[in-house]
Amino acid sequence: QVRLIESGGGLVQAGGSLTLSCAASGRTFNPYHMGWFRQAPGKEREFVAAIAWYTENSYYLDSVKDRFTISRDNAKKTISLQMNSLRPEDTAVYYCAGATKRYYVNTSYLRTEANWNYWGQGTQVTVSS
Repeated sequence: QVRLIESGGGLVQAGGSLTLSCAASGRTFNPYHMGWFRQAPGKEREFVAAIAWYTENSYYLDSVKDRFTISRDNAKKTISLQMNSLRPEDTAVYYCAGATKRYYVNTSYLRTEANWNYWGQGTQVTVSS
């Protein structure tokens, strides 16, 4: 059974930093991509960032591109999201996700929830103003 477990959420002041981590377990889990989505209160879940498992490709939501950095450790099956210069509008539940369906993708594909087949439970990030 595949499980994705997030950690690292919390409360931070605007301008501060947080690092989220996601650990994957399950021998059958061989992703092509892993990433992060977020859902703010009253809003739909949105794509934040993704990283390819076998290439150096990474993808970002435009509003986080210069502030967030996604990274991976294939041996440990973990990914991290370093979030700097946090803003109140970054407040949301952040979900780790894994995609195993396609190797060749574009940003539009990764932004579509239905293309991700594994999800974590989510971790709360709150940015105070």
